Amino acid sequence: MMRLLGTAAGGGAPQWNCACVQCRRMREAGSQRLQECAIVSGDGHTWYLINVSPDIRTQILRTPELTPGPGRRDTPLRGVILTDAELDHTAGLLSLREAASLDVYATETVLSATRSIAQIVSAYGDGWRWHTLRQGEPMALEGGLEATPFPLGPKRPRYAANCDGEDWVSGLRLRAERTIVYAPCFPQWPQALDEALQDADIAIIDGTFHTADEMPQVRGHLPIVESLPQLARHPLVTFRYTHINNTNPLLADPKDVPLASEMELL
Repeated sequence: MMRLLGTAAGGGAPQWNCACVQCRRMREAGSQRLQECAIVSGDGHTWYLINVSPDIRTQILRTPELTPGPGRRDTPLRGVILTDAELDHTAGLLSLREAASLDVYATETVLSATRSIAQIVSAYGDGWRWHTLRQGEPMALEGGLEATPFPLGPKRPRYAANCDGEDWVSGLRLRAERTIVYAPCFPQWPQALDEALQDADIAIIDGTFHTADEMPQVRGHLPIVESLPQLARHPLVTFRYTHINNTNPLLADPKDVPLASEMELL
């Protein structure tokens, strides 16, 4: 089971400092998309975040599955799985510092790049635990959930230009009663993604830009016009596009492209 807590790229939509056509339209309509992240569960009771956006407090408060209780500090949130080290996927960890304990899973490269965040939040709770994800190796999580990372590209955050390492960007194959593939960032359609999609039920994939000329520099994200034809090769998979940039014209008119809906339950 998965719920999409946010479906926009970094900065959200509308972006706070942007007056592009899409942002103006969304402001006039009073609509918005929060920054991309999701929750996933194997049993409907124990939940894991996939990425932690800067909007995480708002996202948690509006998500019934993450309501705390019955104890004063009980929470159904058990951990976080990071697909990369980008700030729109990791900065929200700082807002979770009140957690007495939390498990964070990421590749060794991502854990190294986000070490400063780990040091800060660990000072607030000594129960934080940091686990290394290894590509292609399934990891059993509480509640009957299995998560297997697979490589998607070398895109590193700007702040990490001097950081060494590989496995900057991963996708996740998540298995419980159904199999869900989560891949919000990739520069081209890799064989690893095709392999992860075998026998999958649902796939949430990179929909950042519509075309390659949408912005002066479109890097690290395969445009929808180039990935959309690939979907036909997996006719039994239900696809949704996420991580949608504020400049993407499909926000106003999806044109039958399967954009993810905010708070959609899958």
